[in-house]
Amino acid sequence: MLKGTCDFKVSASGRVNLIGEHIDYCGGKVLPAALSLKNYVHVRANGTDRVNLRWTDLPDEVTLDVTRLDGYKNVKHANYIAGSLYEWQKAGHPVVGADMLFDCHVPFGSGLSSSAAIEVSAIAAMCAVTMEPLDKPQIALAAQRAEITYAGVNCGIMDQYASACGLAGHAMLLDCATVTCRQIPLHFGDYSLVIANCNKPHNLAESKYNERRAETEAALSALQKAVDIKNLAELGVERFESVGKKLLSGKVLDRATHVVYECDRVEKAVAAMECGDVLLFGKLLNASHESLKNLYEVTGKELDTLQEAALSSPDCIGSRMTGGGFGGCVVSLVKTESKEEFASLLTEEYTKKIGYAPTVYDTEVSDGITVTKL
Repeated sequence: MLKGTCDFKVSASGRVNLIGEHIDYCGGKVLPAALSLKNYVHVRANGTDRVNLRWTDLPDEVTLDVTRLDGYKNVKHANYIAGSLYEWQKAGHPVVGADMLFDCHVPFGSGLSSSAAIEVSAIAAMCAVTMEPLDKPQIALAAQRAEITYAGVNCGIMDQYASACGLAGHAMLLDCATVTCRQIPLHFGDYSLVIANCNKPHNLAESKYNERRAETEAALSALQKAVDIKNLAELGVERFESVGKKLLSGKVLDRATHVVYECDRVEKAVAAMECGDVLLFGKLLNASHESLKNLYEVTGKELDTLQEAALSSPDCIGSRMTGGGFGGCVVSLVKTESKEEFASLLTEEYTKKIGYAPTVYDTEVSDGITVTKL
């Protein structure tokens, strides 16, 4: 299988969410960006009703029957791909026999959405061999449905949308309620983004991600008895302060507080970027992390230690966890000329306190889906 030449090389990106964490499934606006860390698929049509899967870093070989793509939920490594193709097929798109070789450069368990990159690139690869025009938003929606139905992660649309629709040099102000997007040019001046992995693997399906989502749904249900809103992001700070705090209590209040103020931070971050106020952007990153730590409780020792180590550098003006949490990455704004020194300091401080080193990635903001004819 896959001896010889493939027809296309297709990629989809991992993503970093700059700010707006755990609000995508609450109807909020988020600010992700696609990364040059990508999943690549070398693909060719094979004239059968079988999709043959291989991986560059695994010995596995799996064959999917295109007439029963719903039968692979428990097949390790292949389930995300099968689910994505099945959702694409159910949406009325052609799915044909093909040979696919997956080469993933998005670190697994990093919080940079390797699963979204795999899902999106699988559908994009199928579009390439069936000569179907790329409808990137629809690809993202199908990939999201696959993650929910196949992987059991009740995720929002952000990861798949950023993976599919990202634009080099831009972040995406994505309205998760309407699934509409505005590209925001990134103007960081003398600063650059640095992403570091705490190297504590996380698995959203096995973490408290679904529990957090249930808590926000409980908050919404309680608030809807007094306020006409469809999601928590509609509430706004003023109404939350006047109404929300009277109706909610305990952990449900904490979760709702994070959501409402994180939505506000996203709006302020976009305004800061558009006027070139990089220092304010950095402060908003810090405030986001504190909220995720104290109110949403999704950080943990490793992420907190890594964020604190980042802020110990005089060249870092902001740092926060990114992704679902419980492990994964922090994203920091660092003076471009000091990136190497920052990486060394971060590694030294984190290793001293945790006992093993983080991984600092050499990556940049990139396009989402790409298709190259070979």
